[in-house]
Amino acid sequence: MEAFEAVFPTLIVIALLAVLIVLAIGIIGMFRGGEFNRLYGNKLMRLRVAFQALAILLIVLFVVLF
Repeated sequence: MEAFEAVFPTLIVIALLAVLIVLAIGIIGMFRGGEFNRLYGNKLMRLRVAFQALAILLIVLFVVLF
């Protein structure tokens, strides 16, 4: 269980960083506009929502378990 306690915060940080990276790419693409935004803007925002859900789930599990 100690190893799990050590790894869990790392997983949360990775999920939060993934949210930040996808959000930044999406915002930059939106400001630039053009073909990239037309092709990937909506997909990036959906991916951001999925990563946010994962991060929230991990945080809630961490609070409940520990």
